[in-house]
Amino acid sequence: MNIIAAVDRNWAIGKNGRLLVSIPADKQMFREETVGKVVIMGRKTLESLPGGQPLHKRTNLVLSRNPRFSLKGAVVCRSVEEVLEKVRDVPPEDVFVMGGADIYREFLPYCDTAHITYIDYSYHADTYMRNLDRDPEWRMDLESDEFTYFNLCYTFRRYVRIS
Repeated sequence: MNIIAAVDRNWAIGKNGRLLVSIPADKQMFREETVGKVVIMGRKTLESLPGGQPLHKRTNLVLSRNPRFSLKGAVVCRSVEEVLEKVRDVPPEDVFVMGGADIYREFLPYCDTAHITYIDYSYHADTYMRNLDRDPEWRMDLESDEFTYFNLCYTFRRYVRIS
């Protein structure tokens, strides 16, 4: 499975339930990587999407422990084990964990690749994911050239699990 995220220098991913910044090239990369595939997210991440609706042209698996939560166009799962059962027959390269922080933490042990948009800036944030640069189980194996969006510099990175 894959992780896909945009992080700042401190591996922050959000504040007040929102992304830190919206970079068009990051959105384009996300679309290109995930269309036609399975995306896994938490309920709060789903609610942060435009209109609070599932992403088009993808199988949306939403983890929510609220037994009354349901949503047309998404498969609602109540546990990590249930999500893993749903993706059991899907090629791992076609499954993308897209947040939020709790979902990243719960699914990281099952992932072997991370697609990270690394933004060279430190935001005021309240939500973080594990810093893969400091995790001995992960190494960066690919980094793009540096791009800019207004005054922000960013790169696209790919990390792979070593062990």
